[in-house]
Amino acid sequence: MGLDEYRRRRDFARTPEPAGGGAGARAGAAGAFVVQKHAARRLHYDFRLELDGVLKSWAVTRGPSPDPAEKRLAVRTEDHPLEYGDFEGAIPQGEYGGGSVLVWDRGDWVPRGDPDDGLRKGKLSFELHGSKLRGRWALVRLKDDSKRENWLLVKERDDFAAPGRDLLAERPESVLSGRSIDDITENPGRIWHSDRTRRDAAAVPGATPGPLPDALAPQLATLVHEAPDGDDWLHEIKFDGYRILARVEGGAARLFTRNRLDWSDRFTATARACAALKADSLLLDGEIVALDAHGASDFEALQEALSAGRDGDLVYY
Repeated sequence: MGLDEYRRRRDFARTPEPAGGGAGARAGAAGAFVVQKHAARRLHYDFRLELDGVLKSWAVTRGPSPDPAEKRLAVRTEDHPLEYGDFEGAIPQGEYGGGSVLVWDRGDWVPRGDPDDGLRKGKLSFELHGSKLRGRWALVRLKDDSKRENWLLVKERDDFAAPGRDLLAERPESVLSGRSIDDITENPGRIWHSDRTRRDAAAVPGATPGPLPDALAPQLATLVHEAPDGDDWLHEIKFDGYRILARVEGGAARLFTRNRLDWSDRFTATARACAALKADSLLLDGEIVALDAHGASDFEALQEALSAGRDGDLVYY
């Protein structure tokens, strides 16, 4: 389709959505996928796959389900620019698609077979490696006479299939900001936009210009007897994986353990993902994990993935 239809429907002087043209397709067999929860006139989930330099898009009325018995209607919509995968915020009412948008899930997708051929023939099979959606999936085009291009989004039976599970209700939050769709709707002044990676770092209180430090210690937990009181505290999950510091400079990334061992060659997929971030230079402090079918970290599975050379199945928090 290209982006002509996408741009024709939008007035970029009024909507914060990206016009496109600022990012190109990533190299490699895997592309990006994103699922955006969209509280427009009717709540739905926009399912997008990076292909041929754009995001191929479907509106999934009831959202994706990890239950193979739940076949969800997916209406094909116009292609979106790659930058749309970072968009989270509010489209003004009265504009096309007016309403709140959050990034419900994202990650990489790997086609099973020729994806262009699958789109033409109406059967697109692929694997998802996201924070919430994983494993084998398929999009199947329906044969009907409607003006809409109707497909079905179906979870295939594998280790990540979860009959009866309502993942939309269990995990309603944004994978980018942790916010809910109601929070975005009720607090329009706090909306996160897709230009966050280009925010002026010098404007952060206490920031001073300078090169990246040669070394950085990770933020480690401190053991205490009781949790602190008050409303000024947040919590995060204790992941069971490898603590990794990512150093990104000049479009390349190197990954280090807390003891300064260079493990870039062990986590090549993570290094590629970090190198693709839109920043001239940065340091990331995180944890690399393998997730089980319920989204919990599994250290034994992490070691097995590394032994088998399946680092593309891992997640960097």
